[in-house]
Amino acid sequence: MKVTLEGAWSLSSSVALRPEPFGALAYHFGNRKLTFLKTPALVRVVRALGGGPDVRAALAAAGVAEAEYAAYLAALDGLAATDMIVERVA
Repeated sequence: MKVTLEGAWSLSSSVALRPEPFGALAYHFGNRKLTFLKTPALVRVVRALGGGPDVRAALAAAGVAEAEYAAYLAALDGLAATDMIVERVA
């Protein structure tokens, strides 16, 4: 599923984030995938996903400039493809 600005997503309950100087390591206990979140800003976005109504709100809460939204959506698509983030249903 494609991540959009209007979509509601959250960090999977099967994923643990370990803070690192570059950002974080994300480990999925279900599929045993390890993913690097390469910037602290991406970590802030991922953490903010579950706390707001949609991806746009998470990006804004994390302080991401609108000009960078496309790059963050691409990163979130990658996280969704490996089930690191999951779509929330209303």
